[in-house]
Formats: sequence, structure tokens, C-alpha cells
Amino acid sequence: MPNSNTNTELKQRIQKPPELSPVPAALLRYRKPLIILAHILVFAASPFLSSLLIHNMQIKRSWLDLYPPLLLFVLIVKLPVFALFKQYRGWWRYVGISDLTGIMRASLVSTFIIVALWFVMSYIEPFRTLLPAGMKSPAEGICMADMFATILLLAGLRMLIRLYFEEFRTVEAVRLKRFLIIGAGDAGEELLRAIHRKTVAEYEVIGFIDDNPRKQGTLIHGLPVLGTVEELPKICEQRNIEEIAIAMPSASHQERRRVVQVCSGTKIRFRTVPSITDIVSGKLSVSQIRNVDINDLLGREAVELDLDLIEAFLKDKTILVTGAGGSIGSEMCRQVCNFRPKLLLLVEQAENPLFYMERELRKQFPDIPIKAIVCNITDKPRVDGIFEKYKPEVVIHAAAHKHVPLMELNPGEAIKNNIVGTQVVADAANNHNAANFVMISTDKAVNPTSIMGSSKRIAEMYIQDLSRNSKTHLVTVRFGNVLGSDGSVVPTFKKQIAEGGPVTVTHPKMKRYFMTIPEASQLVLQAASMGKGGEIFVLDMGEPVKIVDLARELITLSGFKPGEDIEITFTNPRPGEKLFEELSIEGENMQRTRHSKISIWKNIPMDRDKLRAGINELVTIAQTQNHNEIVQKIKELVPEYTGGSSGNNQNAEIAEE
Repeated sequence: MPNSNTNTELKQRIQKPPELSPVPAALLRYRKPLIILAHILVFAASPFLSSLLIHNMQIKRSWLDLYPPLLLFVLIVKLPVFALFKQYRGWWRYVGISDLTGIMRASLVSTFIIVALWFVMSYIEPFRTLLPAGMKSPAEGICMADMFATILLLAGLRMLIRLYFEEFRTVEAVRLKRFLIIGAGDAGEELLRAIHRKTVAEYEVIGFIDDNPRKQGTLIHGLPVLGTVEELPKICEQRNIEEIAIAMPSASHQERRRVVQVCSGTKIRFRTVPSITDIVSGKLSVSQIRNVDINDLLGREAVELDLDLIEAFLKDKTILVTGAGGSIGSEMCRQVCNFRPKLLLLVEQAENPLFYMERELRKQFPDIPIKAIVCNITDKPRVDGIFEKYKPEVVIHAAAHKHVPLMELNPGEAIKNNIVGTQVVADAANNHNAANFVMISTDKAVNPTSIMGSSKRIAEMYIQDLSRNSKTHLVTVRFGNVLGSDGSVVPTFKKQIAEGGPVTVTHPKMKRYFMTIPEASQLVLQAASMGKGGEIFVLDMGEPVKIVDLARELITLSGFKPGEDIEITFTNPRPGEKLFEELSIEGENMQRTRHSKISIWKNIPMDRDKLRAGINELVTIAQTQNHNEIVQKIKELVPEYTGGSSGNNQNAEIAEE
């Protein structure tokens, strides 16, 4: 059973630390005059200290007499020079190397000017009389000492201010969390400094972890590199670590996943710094750490896209997206807007998702014309009316019923929405001379075992058949599961974890392919822009992931121990579900494209008359919602379909192995 303290721990984690009273307003109001005053005091002290150093720490009467005119001379030179180098505009609590460089430059230039003027006034007769008695000869030694004293005093003063804010003026939260930084490089060091700069202290940084053997045992700002990633569990237990930050902006998803997997079974929260792309672009900084998300572990490297080809495919065109309020459809709309279409038509049956999607796009892309259209894609007159009015040039068909068990219970609805809806939209695109039509399909259409998968396979067959004599380039794009989509395992697991468990997994051996929604959408656009008509494109989904491993990693990321704080229970495969999905871009039936992550599935299309007659009969049977009759008719159209009772028995047999 879940630990009774789970809900208490969750509440404690969302408590905010106490706020610190701001710097007095008067200090901020008169900050610049105060900074100038501080410089004047330093400029006054540095020649005096230089004289003491030059005269073996002895105060001479002759020097005291010369000090006032010399000070005036120094101030006249240094004040404008330091202003020219913007030394009165710095924010001293954030002082760094650049500030020290500025001080050195200003001091060097001002010293050069002082020596030059002193030399001129000492040896050129018209100016010589302006110097007080005793200052007729240059004192370059004092000038050089004054330069170094100025640098040391100003740098020291600024460092004292920073030290005050980072150490002495820091307010501790209720209790400091023991913190470990993975990555003893630039990002790790910068993160440590960012933590020290925080007004409210939340973390007690214990040290660093790094796999580089040369860094073992070294100190960074007084904190040791404690060991390697493989030693993490032992180090975390010995040092009572509560949170870990992965400070490796360029780390791959596999490297991040390795860290989490090594720490599986420990009650630790994981944080990460932004990606190197976000840091370099200036969008985010290292200090903006966030919780590690499952996308950080299962996502893949950035997709290389032919942006020119996609831009030519979408820019200044009227684009229609069906299912625009769904997980895939909504991301397709976001990606399309990046290429500045002439008009974007959002077609969606559910009004609430459509409302929120339209509002988001109008805010994010105010210059893109957008039209929200409530429409059931099986309503042929309504769909034809939309195509007649707006004349879309590119159609992205993302609308579909996708939930496998629900479609087993409602088989007629799967046929109506996934097959009839696709027919209606594709026919409209063909009849109204749309340039391109792309249907988004699924890996469940490969050797389908479910009503949903087989309905998508029949829809693929119809699109391929229609493309034979159509001026519209009709193509299909297949891919597997996407992370975080509505109704998928990730949000379901997160909800179960938040409720204290148990997390339910179908079977210990169940595997699925995963892809992030943005990656899938980008590759769909890439494939669609490459299509000539009739292709079934297959996206490279990488390696499949065990669902039970995914569950363990989500529990670990939430700061709990799998099997102790949150239990994992196994259920039997539901009707229509497979243990292993089939989706590969390799093999004799696959044709490679110029894009490394996209292939074309080669197959022999069915005879047109047989296909269309079979679809018409299936649609008629679907109105009865008779599961057995629907299954029998599907098997005539899709011989590889193994659903129905035999499919369930097959799953049961695999589960017993």
C-alpha cells in the first residue's frame, strides 16, 4: 500500500518560501550618486595608500602638503574616464569578470592620462607654473601604485557587496534541501553561483558529480566533486541528498535517463537546466532550473528538417486541419503557423478544445488569419460547404477516434469516424482541387488486432486508392504513441501517482514506441511536403520502451520509491491491445527517402471495385453496432487483421509466457 505520508510530502513540496523584504527604496533611488561617492572615496584613498607603500609606510609632511592638489588633479581625470567606461551604471550585487575587466581598463586609461598630463605640465614651460611647488617632477611610481590600488579597492568593494547579498543577507527557507549537482562543468559552476545569489536560500549544495576522472576530488567554490554517476545511490544515501540537478545542457536524453535509472529506488527529486539550444539563443539561462520531465528521458535528438521545402509547402496558402483541438491536431496548427500560411482553418467537433486552441493561436500568432469551424467530419454537406467557401490548398487530416478499448466497445463509431470521416474529407479535397492531403495514421494499423487499428488501415487503403487518378497529392503518415497526448499512459500514470497509486500497467512485457508531439508534427509536415501521391510514409520511432520502465521512471521523477511509496500493479491486456507494436522503417517492404527518419511502405493496393464495395458494406453493417459482423467484414478487407475473439486469445497466450 502507498505510504500514508505521500499526500503530506506533496503538500510540503508546493509550499512557497518566505519572501524577503526588498532593498530600501531610498538606496535604489540614490544608487547612482552613492556609486559615484564610493568611487570618489576610493580615488581619494588610493594615492594616499600608494604614497605610504612607496615611502615604506611612513607619512611625510611634504607629501601631505602635496596631497590636496594631487587629489584634485586625480579626480578631474578619473571621474570622467570611469564614467566613459560606464563604471557608475553597474549592479554590484551581480559583479563578475566583466566588471573587473572594466575597472582595469578605466584605471589603465586614467593612469596613462595622468602620467601624460603630469609629464607635459612638468617639462613644458607654459604649464610648469601651474603645478604646485614640489610637483615639478613626475612620480610615475606613485601613479603605477595608485592604478593597482584603485583596481584592488574598487574590485574589493564590489565583491563585498556581492558577498553581502549572497551570504549574509540570504534568508533561509523553512529548511534547506540537501542538493547535489551533476556536471562539474561550466553549467554546474554557473548553477552553483545562481543558487548562492538567491535572496531566499532553498538549497544546501553538498557537492558535484562528474564522470570525468580528472575532476574527481577537485573543489569548485569550496565544494568537492564527490564521485561518478554510478556512485550516485551510495553518495545520496551517505549524504542524505534530497534533490539532484542535472547541469548538463548538452546531455542526450539517454544520459539523463541513465541518471534517473541509476537513482531508481531513492526518494529524490530531479531537476535540470535548460537545453544548450535555449541557453545559446538567450531564451533561458542556466539558473532557470525545472523539474525533469519524462520528455527529457524519452525524447530524442532534434529533428533535422528541410525548412525550405516545408515553407514552400505551407507559406501563403490556405491550410485546413481536422481534429484541430486534439493533441496532434493542435500541435500541427502551432507548427503550421510558424510557416506563415495565408489562412488557417481549425476544423473540430468538440467546441471547448476548439475555443481554447483558437485563443492560444491568436495570442501566439496575432498576424496569422485564423478561422475556427465547428464541424463533424462525417457531415458531408457541411464539409463540402467549408471546402467550397475557403478552397483550402493543403489539408491535414488529424481527426480520428484513437482509444483502442473504447472502440472495441463502440465499433460502429470507429468505422463512422475513422473511415467515413476520412472518405468525406478526402473526397472534398479531391473534388475541390486541393493541392495536398495528408492523413495521420498509426502503428496500430500494422497487422491490426483492434477495431481502431483496422479502421485506420482501411482509411489508408482508401486514400491510396483515391490518389490513383486524383490531381490532389494524397499521402498517409504513420507513427506510434506520442508523449503526453490525451488519454495516453503518461498523463494517466501522473494522475495515479498524484493520487498515491497504484500505477496500473497492462503487462510486464508490454512495449510501445514513443515520440514527442512536436517531433511527430514536424516529421508529418516534412513527409507531406515530400509526397507525390499514394505514399504511406512511416516515421522512425527509435527503440520501443517498456511501459513498466516508464512507470518506474515517472514514480522516481516524482520523488517516490517504486514498489514502496507507489505500488505498480499489472492488469491483463484489454480487448484489441497488443503487447508489442510493429513499426519499423527497415526491411524489404520499406523504401528509404532522402530524410533519415522517414521511409515509404511499399504494398500492393487492393482492387478498387472490391475495396469500395467492401467499405460500403462495412459502413452499412457498422450502423447496427454488431461487433461480430463488423469484425467479419473487416477481415475480408484487411486479411492481416487478427482481432475479435482470436485476437484476444492470442494476447492472453502471450501474456502467460
